[in-house]
Amino acid sequence: MTFHWYDWAGYIGVLLVLLAYFLLQARKLHGHKLAYQLMNILGAFGVLLSLTFGSFNWSAFLLEVAWIAIGIYGIARGVQLKRTER
Repeated sequence: MTFHWYDWAGYIGVLLVLLAYFLLQARKLHGHKLAYQLMNILGAFGVLLSLTFGSFNWSAFLLEVAWIAIGIYGIARGVQLKRTER
């Protein structure tokens, strides 16, 4: 079995998303913090690379696009809240 770079990107992406969720449940990360959002965005991007260059699947692709969009929204919302606190 041959692993290509995009396979590794997908595996690392899945690991990042699962690790972010585990750390959130373990109360080691907070859902509104930048680290959590970036782990989700980068993880979803890794899975997107795997889907785009490897075996494409529309439903998984749309899920990852939504995951990235929600993560970006979370970052933007966090920045907005910090500005209103000042």
